[in-house]
Amino acid sequence: MVLNMKFPISILFCFLAIGSFAQPEKTKNYRRFDEKLLHFGFMLGANSANFNIIPVPDAYEKYEIKSLENKSQPGGQVGIVTTLKLGHPVVRLRFIPTLSFQERVIAYYYQDPDPLAKKDIYAEERVNSTNLDFPMMLQFRTLRLNNFASYVLVGGQYSFDLQSQEKASQSFIDPFIKIKANDFQGQVGAGLEFFAPYFKFGFEIKYSQGFSNSFIQDGTPSSKPIDQLFNKVWWFSLIFEG
Repeated sequence: MVLNMKFPISILFCFLAIGSFAQPEKTKNYRRFDEKLLHFGFMLGANSANFNIIPVPDAYEKYEIKSLENKSQPGGQVGIVTTLKLGHPVVRLRFIPTLSFQERVIAYYYQDPDPLAKKDIYAEERVNSTNLDFPMMLQFRTLRLNNFASYVLVGGQYSFDLQSQEKASQSFIDPFIKIKANDFQGQVGAGLEFFAPYFKFGFEIKYSQGFSNSFIQDGTPSSKPIDQLFNKVWWFSLIFEG
């Protein structure tokens, strides 16, 4: 699967450009930060999750469905941060076990059988997830400029959906979309860091894209038009490290 990464990559370059602006020399806070091998902290943030939807071929002819659309929904996350220095202050390995809450909406637009109708028939399915996420990221940081630095991230994560109904009995009266509990995702991101006297805090943006199809086809009216679903998430986080 070929991913369209132009937008995430453009954001990374913006962060690096901001970090490269010249500033007058100031007194540096937390001078010993880069001397430590390990750093610990915590993360709080929000996310915006949805799916990359691939409908079945000839969905209109088979099911009279005109389109399937994503509707991104807000969520949140909290995590514990561990950062390991890899022989150089600007190259680090970051691990943030995270509990995240996500919601995605799939919108269905069906052809109205009434030829005089001006609007399509609309329906939607909501898919909620409570995930345990285990991201492992390589962090490449700029050299520190006074009390400021920027960085980019690349890596991946394993996610386990605690709320998945993968093995639940389907209700054909009120059917729901089934997705797999396990997912592997690639990630890219960027961030800004600010050094206070005794700790460092930063703002980070990441993009996740699932590698494999998470959809479970079980023959319900809401699942028949769908061929594949791939998870994708934007993450916005505040990170504090000591």
